[in-house]
Amino acid sequence: MKPQFLIAAPHSGAGKTTITLALLRALQRSGRRVQPFKCGPDYLDPKHHTLAAGRESVNLDAFMMPEPHLFEVYQRYARQADVSIIEGVMGLFDGAHKMEGSSAALAALLDIPVILVVDAQAMAYSAAALLYGYRHFFPGITLAGVIFNFVNAPSHYRILEEAADDAGVPVLGYLPERPDIRIPSRHLGLHISGETDYNSVIGTAADHLSEHIDLELLLQHTLRPEPAAAVITPASPGRLQIAIARDEAFNFTYRENIAGLSQLGDIRYFSPLTAASLPPADLLYFPGGYPELHLPQLAANTTLLQQLRQYEGRILAECGGMMYLGENIIDENGQPWPMAGLLKVSTSMQHKALTLGYREIHIGNEVFRGHEFHYSQYETVPEITGPAIRILNARQETVAGVVFHTPRILAGYMHFYWGDNIEGLQRVLGLVS
Repeated sequence: MKPQFLIAAPHSGAGKTTITLALLRALQRSGRRVQPFKCGPDYLDPKHHTLAAGRESVNLDAFMMPEPHLFEVYQRYARQADVSIIEGVMGLFDGAHKMEGSSAALAALLDIPVILVVDAQAMAYSAAALLYGYRHFFPGITLAGVIFNFVNAPSHYRILEEAADDAGVPVLGYLPERPDIRIPSRHLGLHISGETDYNSVIGTAADHLSEHIDLELLLQHTLRPEPAAAVITPASPGRLQIAIARDEAFNFTYRENIAGLSQLGDIRYFSPLTAASLPPADLLYFPGGYPELHLPQLAANTTLLQQLRQYEGRILAECGGMMYLGENIIDENGQPWPMAGLLKVSTSMQHKALTLGYREIHIGNEVFRGHEFHYSQYETVPEITGPAIRILNARQETVAGVVFHTPRILAGYMHFYWGDNIEGLQRVLGLVS
């Protein structure tokens, strides 16, 4: 038996990320091996998880990942840990279509309990009705307990305790408001930069949580049988040379995507911000990130851009990486910054509009799932997507979009997931016949 649980909330902004980070650090301090996971297609929360736990966080996404693959990934990492913690996404039951792909669906699929984080700053006994509803709405999950966040005073907490008791939900503790442990946000979510000492913030949050939450009680409430060992057939290592862009401008990657690429050969990393030359490679991968925050430096590295124009191997690029392959990126003030020019398109941050959602892309006989989340837009929409490429949303409706697919380039705004289909990626990139 091992503690395994998903941390959820009725809505975004209730503090589940801060509590997740505090739990990861507090349990890691106790000498336990704590494995973090993130529900959904998120890149930024896992970076904080990894810092807090000292173990790399892994995404689990019931839309992008087929069930057998999702089970195998969870089992593989959970069996190496003493405690497994999944941070949920949005509200507990919020999915791509009703509950599909939601935190609740993931908890039910993995048969692990849920700890609900409730923002109680403007709530008292009404918490009883909320908890009763969350306990009974979907019988496929078990509500192991509640943590009340932003509690005003001990007297306030006593009312909340009575509410939870009447709703039949165990109370695991509460946290008073602490502005100094809030992590600042940016337009794509939590902020990752040198402006904040995240390690110190997480440590303070762990201290704060340990004062008010009985960790041993929490672990007892979330014991579940250890996941069964997955049967994995080792793949023969490939011989390709793979170079992945990784720096402050390009760093949105899934661990299992990188694991898939590692099956094809040797991986090395380079920085488009600072590298003097492209590393030798059969395949270049430019993931998403924040290129718009580093435009002068990216444009100034003309030696690397020129080498990229002369590169003859395969290229895979997503979102920010795709923008870098274009002719220009236009900043918020309307100034264009020259980029690689491999794609006849320019993108702009000047008229930002959110594009968000799961995507399913059909390229010939290959199908890939992933998601879009960006504020930049094409200056003019290129007419590239042909009849052999279809783009669908989570409801299987056709959506407008562009996928650049040539004999040696695959690029677009979508962040692809290929952790379960590295063979299909090879075929689309022309690396195998």
